[in-house]
Amino acid sequence: MKKISVIAFLLIGVLSAKAQHQILPFFDDKGAVRIETTELDAAADTLVTVFHRADDIVWSRIVYRVIDMRYKQNYQLYFPVRYDDREYRSLFKVMVDAIVDGLPVYRKAQDHIKPIFTEVIPKTEIPTLFLIDDPTADYSEDPMHYDIARSDAMLLHYDSVSDKMSFHFYPYEGFVKNQLKYLIQEIVFFDKHNSRMYSKIIGIAPMQSDKIMADSTNVMGAVHESMLFWISFDELRPYLAKQYMIPQANDSRRLTFEDFFAKKLYASYLLGDSNMYNRMFPNYAKTEEEIHKEQQRVFDELLNFEQDLWEY
Repeated sequence: MKKISVIAFLLIGVLSAKAQHQILPFFDDKGAVRIETTELDAAADTLVTVFHRADDIVWSRIVYRVIDMRYKQNYQLYFPVRYDDREYRSLFKVMVDAIVDGLPVYRKAQDHIKPIFTEVIPKTEIPTLFLIDDPTADYSEDPMHYDIARSDAMLLHYDSVSDKMSFHFYPYEGFVKNQLKYLIQEIVFFDKHNSRMYSKIIGIAPMQSDKIMADSTNVMGAVHESMLFWISFDELRPYLAKQYMIPQANDSRRLTFEDFFAKKLYASYLLGDSNMYNRMFPNYAKTEEEIHKEQQRVFDELLNFEQDLWEY
């Protein structure tokens, strides 16, 4: 009797394990490669977030990084550049679609680049942020034509009647060709409960590269001007988890944007860190060599802190 009970218990365990782990085919019923869109939607609704107690965080440091799409490691974030790809979207297109869906965007501060998630930009103002102005055009003699041209150059449109945002495909490729950089605020911290270092992206801001290169004498002023707005990364995560990235060298490696950021697969460089002077590297390092030295200094400090925690 005891043996029968043990066998029955084992069978129930095996059946329940099979029920929990569904075996999915690689190909769909048409013979094409199957994309798990349903599973992605379910995963986005149950994103894993590590709970850290405030009392366990004994050390932390905030840094600012720039993710440049021109680095080969970041190509998957930039492509495809077309707006109408049915299977894949770029990071910028994911953001734009999320904003149309209602993702809140936050106004950047006037005197610094730190994100402050308190002032949500109203829907009526958002389309003006996605605007391509032609500096060579002169509409002084025909203001009405200027308004029409300005409206056509907006990537997003807001309908006050339905209170909804819509995507305008016409200026997309002209806009996205300058969307080559993102600024992220990241916190690196030590959790004594787990005895390990963590890093977490707090906010991400799209940057228009044509504005960055406009002023070479005031680098931080150009960086601030190039920032469109701040987005809370945790609020963006569900949208990132629903989209596969365009494959690179391996079509079977299905990686979502959420996976890409969680695994820190992107390439970036340091723009600055939190300090008592409230300044970034370009504020006081005047040459590229000096900036590289400051970047290496902060990188070494972050690495040495973790190494010095342990005895070997």
